[in-house]
Amino acid sequence: MIHQLTILSDGIMSNLQPRIPATAAMLVKNSERYLKEVLIALAEFDEVLLLDNGSTDRTFEIAEKFRNVSLYRHGFTGFGPMKNLAAKLAQNDWIFSIDSDEIPDAELVAAVRAAVAQDKREAVYSLSRLNHYNGRPIKACGWYPDILPRLYHRGFTRFSERQVHEALIVPEGAQTQLLEGRLKHYSFENAEGLIRKMQQYSTLYAEENRFKKRTSPAKALLHGGVSFFKNYFLKRGIAAGADGLVISAANAQGSYYKYVKLYERNRNMTVSLVVTTYNRPDALELVLKSALAQTRRPDEILVADDGSGQDTAETVARIARQSPIPVKHIWQEDDGFRAAQSRNRAIAAAKSDYIVLIDGDMLLDPSFIADHAAVALKGRLIQGSRVMLTEARTEEILNRAVLPDLSCFSRGIKKRLSALRCRTLAKYAGKRGSHSHKGIKSCNMGFFRSDALAVNGFNNDFVGWGREDSEFAARCFHSGMKRHNLKFAGVAYHLWHHEAERTSLPQNDVLLQAVLEEKQTRCENGVDVFLDK
Repeated sequence: MIHQLTILSDGIMSNLQPRIPATAAMLVKNSERYLKEVLIALAEFDEVLLLDNGSTDRTFEIAEKFRNVSLYRHGFTGFGPMKNLAAKLAQNDWIFSIDSDEIPDAELVAAVRAAVAQDKREAVYSLSRLNHYNGRPIKACGWYPDILPRLYHRGFTRFSERQVHEALIVPEGAQTQLLEGRLKHYSFENAEGLIRKMQQYSTLYAEENRFKKRTSPAKALLHGGVSFFKNYFLKRGIAAGADGLVISAANAQGSYYKYVKLYERNRNMTVSLVVTTYNRPDALELVLKSALAQTRRPDEILVADDGSGQDTAETVARIARQSPIPVKHIWQEDDGFRAAQSRNRAIAAAKSDYIVLIDGDMLLDPSFIADHAAVALKGRLIQGSRVMLTEARTEEILNRAVLPDLSCFSRGIKKRLSALRCRTLAKYAGKRGSHSHKGIKSCNMGFFRSDALAVNGFNNDFVGWGREDSEFAARCFHSGMKRHNLKFAGVAYHLWHHEAERTSLPQNDVLLQAVLEEKQTRCENGVDVFLDK
């Protein structure tokens, strides 16, 4: 919620010439150190908008002495979103984005005045910033030259929505110009300030990129080492003496910790295994046992039951009593083949970050969940394969009722190469970046729950066998997700069964075709009907 404070004080203002018809927009939090100096330098602006996110010092008291100041309060949502909110709240269309520790000199203020007077709405103006450490200008460590786009018309562009390292978007074809003058930036007073900023920015980076990028402690160490070498030697930090060494070391630590924090957040990803079933308790029991025998167990198992009888419920209950992880039975009435709806019920009930879908006749390799987790990223739809077992081998396995030890060398399997598990080959064999819905099968599929909710899950309108998984994938791809084929990993063995009736294919093809032609991203009748309101 946004709270505005109305400033009524007869404080400091400039009467020498008409105000600049622009808003100087500034994010503030405990900004008393330089705020008065900054606001004095901005006295010629029609409005100086301060968007505060939790000050407890004299920030408000100082601001009240300046009649051109508008003060708003809002919880912190990230630097990019906050700067865009400030621009939205401004009284003027021209926005001069400035920080609370930056002081424009008279030449820069005059250049801003001239640029705003020209009113070139498709222009973006940059400025030169001179950064200081401990009161001393630093022209090394990547701090100089520091050219930043800061003056823009809010009807033409905006900041990116990034939590940290946000940047003003410069549209293609925009007129760009460097303003005369300079911005004096009191970056940090001492090492404590460097460390505080490093902690804040590395945490924001990790939160923003959680499950979107992969890293490791070794990569973090490499990034840190490269950062120090680049800042201290290539960017002449060595020429700045002790301050250059401190800054280079702090930059290196920031690079190291942002990747370490990202690694730790990614490592804590939780996984829900959703197993669809219908009246095949003998196969289901073996599938659930294979799920519990994983080297990396799922955090929960949800049996998406499309209306099975009591024997299936008893099987699930028996496994649940023996299981070290939650096993939930998500049952719906038997009203025809409604796999889409049963999966949606399970997705709605899932508590984990990541969802893996399998059918209730898929025996999992012990590394199945670990393999899925290793390639899981937000915005990625994982399509695994299946190893078909012969009818005779399936009958033998079910009769023994003991979880078999299967591999690419086992008898009774088809397409033997599909049963080969090799992480090295998997790294290079999986097709990435595809948007094809062809060959999509939900019997071995993975995605982040948040991505599925964004497209409203599967379409409940699908009744009867076929195309509900292809239609779901198509909407995922239309929303920007990319396909990743999981090869030589995520191995699962498909127990033989008679093929399902395909009488519903024509009507289901119509639903799929509509999504493809209209580039739909969401279905109307989806998972949201099962979510808690």
